[in-house]
Amino acid sequence: MKTSLGLVYGGKSAEHNVSLQTALAVIKALNTEKFDIHPIYITEKGEWVRGARLTEPVSNVKMLQFEQGGSAFSPAALNQEMFPQEVSQQNEAIDVVFPLLHGPNGEDGTIQGMLELLNIPYVGNGVLASSAGMDKVVMKHLFAQAGLAQAKYAAFLKKDWTRSPKESCEQVEKELGYPCFVKPANLGSSVGISKCRNREELQKAFELAFQYDRKVVVEEGINGREIEIGVLGNDDPKCSVVGEIAPKTDFYDYKAKYEDGDTDLMIPAIVTDEEYATISEMAIKAFKAIDGSGLVRADFFLTADGEVLINEVNTMPGFTPFSMFPLLWKEAGVEYADLIEQLVELAKERHAEKQLIKHTF
Repeated sequence: MKTSLGLVYGGKSAEHNVSLQTALAVIKALNTEKFDIHPIYITEKGEWVRGARLTEPVSNVKMLQFEQGGSAFSPAALNQEMFPQEVSQQNEAIDVVFPLLHGPNGEDGTIQGMLELLNIPYVGNGVLASSAGMDKVVMKHLFAQAGLAQAKYAAFLKKDWTRSPKESCEQVEKELGYPCFVKPANLGSSVGISKCRNREELQKAFELAFQYDRKVVVEEGINGREIEIGVLGNDDPKCSVVGEIAPKTDFYDYKAKYEDGDTDLMIPAIVTDEEYATISEMAIKAFKAIDGSGLVRADFFLTADGEVLINEVNTMPGFTPFSMFPLLWKEAGVEYADLIEQLVELAKERHAEKQLIKHTF
């Protein structure tokens, strides 16, 4: 029997357009003999609009933005047994949901919590892993607790920065020095990130980052190679090959990622067997530290003397066929369409396990 797969994309997030590109790529790759595809678009205002089951190819993202051609609906309708009053004739039942959302309101545990309440299987990480993976400050605290080596960092709230920007800058200069990187704590795709070499750049970086979040993390600049690895699985995760990002610009920002392609991706990256063993071990340790499931991409720095430092994990990494995570698995022998199918099966597996948990005694 076919799996009825609901793809949720768009979202009220600065990464709305990235999500649309991801949805288009997944739809093109899905085997329609195995899946019935149900597009669910969340507008930039946060409205949920459900399109009809796809019966023909989709060639561009405009075809997925169907405010006028879809049916506004409540997410509660995803569980037709729990909320039968929400069911309309157009709403076919969905077996598994694949949240193709990046950033806040999608990658941060919010939609995962809703799907948990609705008792619907979904692809990817659960509430805790998603929220911890979204908040770079919490993530770094968990990594420290797990004993993972990482760069020095400091966290700031907008209120504290507004009250005394001078003291915040002095703290960064004392604890981290220059160069350093300023990032919104709860955002991805390199949105709002700045590299700072002096006080003036640091002040501007704070102002930019606080436009996107109330919390900001500042990280010590590390002189090292940027190495990434994919993790796939639930309780027994496995790792892909490693890849290396070599941006031609100063760092791997949003423009380099999505607009001008001004970056070299080296897959597989040239590392020793010992370095690969360390990176893969640390990646799995990080995956388990946040209680991951499904997938993460783990990002590292590899210094000239062979030291490995974890930077972060991404619980919903870029997921077009040309993004690092799928490319890493392709090099490891898992094609894009097969990767999607494995993730759907992992979602079913995790959901089935949860159904065995007792809720009464």
